[in-house]
Amino acid sequence: MKEQVRQWICEYIENYGQRPDIVTKWGEPLVGFADASHPYILNLKTIIDTTHELPTDVLEDASVVIVYYVPFTRELAETNETGTQYASAEWARAYEETNAMFKNLNAFLIKQLEMRGWHAGISPKSATFDQKRLKSDWSYRHFAYAAGLGSFGLNNMLLTKSGCCGRFNTLVTNLEVEPDQPMTDEYCLYKKNGSCAVCVKHCPTGALTTEGYDRHKCYELLMKNARIHTEYGSSYVDESGKKANSVGSDVCGKCVTQSPCAFWELK
Repeated sequence: MKEQVRQWICEYIENYGQRPDIVTKWGEPLVGFADASHPYILNLKTIIDTTHELPTDVLEDASVVIVYYVPFTRELAETNETGTQYASAEWARAYEETNAMFKNLNAFLIKQLEMRGWHAGISPKSATFDQKRLKSDWSYRHFAYAAGLGSFGLNNMLLTKSGCCGRFNTLVTNLEVEPDQPMTDEYCLYKKNGSCAVCVKHCPTGALTTEGYDRHKCYELLMKNARIHTEYGSSYVDESGKKANSVGSDVCGKCVTQSPCAFWELK
């Protein structure tokens, strides 16, 4: 069944990318299955925040969280490698088109699973973002870690074997499959041996350092980008679930697109 889910995701994304209204191109997805009762997941209220939701908040009999990573292309990343501190229009559009695709893909997956007698759902918190705490109560990256898709980099992204220049999404289900386990390998070169830290060099605001990350300084630039890139809408809403967080695309991506870990291929 795990292979069937992977096939559904890959085929859906390939077909979606052929729509005439879609400009964004995507690479081959990675798919993992996180144990809904894994100690790491059960500890997310401590790791992230007491308000963070657990899989059982979405589905009472949740067994796994399906996590998928969809890579962008090198061509897209190159548009964001400019001398300006602001994100490219192509990067902003890809962000919004990908998030919109995820909604449709999750609806498709839910239908496929329910047709076969399983239940599935998504957390309402996955589309919200608290502008004061600057945290989400549903962290795709942490579920991706629990699903064995990668390790956390210095840039706070989850580094997969296919890189970190892409987007994650999740689906909670009671599907009975053998879950994957968190990785024990360290992908981040800086954490591994003190080398690299290219992501720090390319952070436009200095929010990212080897000592830590200033999320408020980072968010200030995201809001500037949102005021520039208003033509594609805004994917995330506030805690009420009704009001958009910004007038446009609150993106950046400089610490991702300009780093060696963006597109590496690890075995």
